[in-house]
Amino acid sequence: MRLSTLFGHTLRQVPSKAQTTSHQLLLRAGIIRPPAAGIYTYLALGRRVLRKIEEIARQEMEAIGGQELLMPLTLTAEEIVADLCRKEIESYRQLPTLIYQIHTKFRDEYRSRVGLMEAREFIAKEALSFHLDSKGLNDFYPRIYQAYVNIFHSCRLETVAVETEVGHEFIIPCEAGKHTFMLCSECDYAAHAEEAEFAKTEVPQEVERAVEKVATPDCKTIAALADYVGVPTKRTLKAVFYATEGGEVVFVVIRGDFKISETKLKNALGSADLRAATEEEIFAAGAVPGYASPVAVGGVKLVADNSVLLGSNFVAGANEDGYHLMNVNYPRDFRADILADIAQAQAGYACPRCRSQLTETPGIEVGYLKCGERAAGALYLDQDGKAKPIVIGSYGIDLARLIAAVVEQHQDQRGIIWPASIAPYQIHLVVLGADEGAMAKAEEVYANLNALAYEVLYDDRDESAGVKFNDADLIGVPLRLTLSHRTLKENAIEIKLRWKEGYETIALDVLPRELERLLALRWRKHPDLQAVPPGELMSLFTNSQQGTTTCTICPNML
Repeated sequence: MRLSTLFGHTLRQVPSKAQTTSHQLLLRAGIIRPPAAGIYTYLALGRRVLRKIEEIARQEMEAIGGQELLMPLTLTAEEIVADLCRKEIESYRQLPTLIYQIHTKFRDEYRSRVGLMEAREFIAKEALSFHLDSKGLNDFYPRIYQAYVNIFHSCRLETVAVETEVGHEFIIPCEAGKHTFMLCSECDYAAHAEEAEFAKTEVPQEVERAVEKVATPDCKTIAALADYVGVPTKRTLKAVFYATEGGEVVFVVIRGDFKISETKLKNALGSADLRAATEEEIFAAGAVPGYASPVAVGGVKLVADNSVLLGSNFVAGANEDGYHLMNVNYPRDFRADILADIAQAQAGYACPRCRSQLTETPGIEVGYLKCGERAAGALYLDQDGKAKPIVIGSYGIDLARLIAAVVEQHQDQRGIIWPASIAPYQIHLVVLGADEGAMAKAEEVYANLNALAYEVLYDDRDESAGVKFNDADLIGVPLRLTLSHRTLKENAIEIKLRWKEGYETIALDVLPRELERLLALRWRKHPDLQAVPPGELMSLFTNSQQGTTTCTICPNML
């Protein structure tokens, strides 16, 4: 492709409404354009990137037996899935099976300013697997998990697999992310902040003392109470009131040094709808706001965090304005209807697996795996001719968001650094000056590279060297070749890897051999090289005294 005829152009200025690095670079490099808020046109370069990602996804799905379909509605719509199953699956002999599609989806994002991270219309790969039972799904799960790992790795995208109640989410740490995740600083533990577990610190146990009511004027907060009675917050009990959609008041008790995770609380209650109770509702339940007590409480559902077991002689409300109770102990003085982990994880808390510190990071999901779904009426006949429900797994990747995620992780101050596997072109050929000899040689090299089936973006424009080099860095093609009057004097060509500083000059007659090495067309798939960052790949090669090239990991690869 000649850059002079490429549909789309680069932008010099950073678009004012683009807030994230990936959004800015994708616009400036001529990858996407927004015809409306949150909706994007993929220009020629962008469509090539998207097509390569789609093919990577297809290869991994088909490697585990996936069959591609294209449906008029979203693949995970229960009615469509149930209808497919009723019509196409009759016998246990047809299971397990995996289907997938790559199609356009929509999300309710009307004020998105983070580009493809939160596009209203986006390209997704979705898949469904159908199984005889839960065991069959569990046996298949590692295969689909590995397929997703392979997809992200092929795109050179570093993801974190976050455990959920129904499977996994693959996320990338990103300042533009809407969700907060807890990551262990040592092991691979990762979870949504609202769902994350952590190792709760214990308070040294004391001999249980008798309950004593004390005056605590103007102590309506845990900090004020702890300061007034002279104890650490971990020796206090916090009381919080919620109300369900049906109006039931829920009294929640947790150790004073912890916060409540509403997600965990909802899971413990089996209720999706909770709100903060009003003062009127708290009074109606027989409690006093700011001084509520779990001791002798009645008429409300009492939920306690299991941190009440990790200590003794707590300070709790007395259910009387201006008073608290000293030396409250569980279960001697009160019992909960539900005792569970409902505490919110925070940075600095201990990992539940290895006890290292948890860190907190914003992030965004790029893929998910869900297990154990069932579509209404989706049945099969078992070996005895009995109808049984089909167990379904569902899986998805936002391919548009994946593009943005790759750019977030692969860029510098000059522009995008595309991984070779998904770059719009393999080679960016630049000719400098209006010298007829240089132009003629550039045309010859361009024709030869095309004949060798390389993907080449040829900058044949009448522009300065600065403009051409700046555009090459911005677009981010892995390898730049430059011809000029100076290089032709030596019958040579200048080569530069996008992710490396500096360049080198090689003879034109060895260019085909060098291209195979530089673009890593053969050895990139070697298993020992899969974890090597693109910026470190060239350091693996050494040149012998005889002039041959050798890979230090696998000498026989070249």
